[in-house]
Amino acid sequence: MATIVHTLLLILTLTGLFVGTYTLGVGINYGQIANNLPPPSHVSTLLKSLNISRVKLYDADPKVLGSFANSDVEFIIGLGNEYLPRMQDPQEAQIWIQQKLQPYLSQTKITCITVGNEILGGQDSQLPQYLFPAMKAMYQALFNLGLHKQVYITTAHSLQILATSFPPSQGAFREDLVQFLQPILAFHAETNSPFLINVYPYFAYKNDPNNVPLEYVLFEPNSGAVDPNTNLNYDNMLYAQIDAVYSAIRALNYGGIRVQISETGWPSKGDENEFGATVQNAGIYHKNLIQRMQKREGTPANPSQPIDIYVFALFNENMKPGPTSERNYGLYYPDGTPVYNLGVKTYLPRMQFSASGKNGSSAFLLLFLLIGFLIIA
Repeated sequence: MATIVHTLLLILTLTGLFVGTYTLGVGINYGQIANNLPPPSHVSTLLKSLNISRVKLYDADPKVLGSFANSDVEFIIGLGNEYLPRMQDPQEAQIWIQQKLQPYLSQTKITCITVGNEILGGQDSQLPQYLFPAMKAMYQALFNLGLHKQVYITTAHSLQILATSFPPSQGAFREDLVQFLQPILAFHAETNSPFLINVYPYFAYKNDPNNVPLEYVLFEPNSGAVDPNTNLNYDNMLYAQIDAVYSAIRALNYGGIRVQISETGWPSKGDENEFGATVQNAGIYHKNLIQRMQKREGTPANPSQPIDIYVFALFNENMKPGPTSERNYGLYYPDGTPVYNLGVKTYLPRMQFSASGKNGSSAFLLLFLLIGFLIIA
C-alpha cells in the first residue's frame, strides 16, 4: 500500500509540473540588494526545481548570467539609472552591450534590456531628460551589432506616471510627463516592444485601509467596482490599474502597444503604519494572483490580451533602504525557506502559448484511470 501511495504522489507531482510547464504563468524578479543571499549557482538549481524559466534582473551581473548558461531560463537584464546620462552617447551604449550582453548571448537566453527603472515621476528631476535618448542609443547599438531582433529595449515605470487611474476608462498620464512619454510610446510602436509598469495594489490599501476593501486588492470574492463609462465590473484592483494604463496609452493615440507587469507583489512584514503587510495577506495575494494568471484571461477592457507579470521578488533583501516592507517582499528567505506556503512548483511555470489544455487533460485522465485501476485491483 505504501508503494501505491508513493507512486500516486509521484504522479501527482509530475502532473502538476507537466501542466505548469504548459500554462500561462509568471516570471520572477531576482533582486540582490542583500549580503546574505545564496550564490547564483544555487539560485539556478532552485529555480530549475521550481520550474521557473523567466527571470528579471536589475543589472547585468556576470555571475548570474554565467550560472544560468545552457539553461532554459529567459532573462531580462537592467541598465542602472546611474548609467543614463552616459548612454546618450551611442559609442558608450555599444561598449556596454559588447561588455555586458554580447559575451553571454551564445549560452544564456537574454531577451530584453530595461533602460532604467521608475525614472519618470521619481525623485531625480534630471534623469527623465536622459531616458528616451538612452533607450534610442541602446537600440541603435543593438541594431549595429545585428541583435535588435533578438533583444528588445524598454523601461519600467511606476504608477506615479498616472494622473488618473479610476475609472479605468479615464486613465491618463500626468501632463508634466507627457513630453517624455510621447517619444517612448512612439519607440514602442516602432520596435514592437512592451510598455512595462510596476503595479502594487498593496500601496493603495496601505494608504487608505478604511476605504479600500482588502478583498478587492487580494483577489478575494467581493462585489467589485464598476466603471461607469463602460459598465465593466472589476473584481480586483490590479486589473483596473492595468486597464487604466492601456487607456492612458490610447489617449495619446498609441493603440496596439502591449502592457506588461514588470513588478507586482505584497510584503509579508512591515512597520506599524504599513497596514496589511502580513504573511497571511502576502500568501493570499500571490496565490490568488497566480491562479488568475493560469486562467489565461485578459482584463475586462482587454479580454484578448493575456496578462504578463513578473512577481516581486524571489528573496527578501536585507539591505534595501526604506520601511520594513521593502526588505520583506520575497517568496523565500535567503536560506531557501519559503516565507509562506504557496505551492510554487504548480503555480510559477513559464509563459507558453501551446495546447496546454489538451496536454493537461491527458495527464489528469491518465491519473484518473490509474487510480481507478488501483481501486479495482
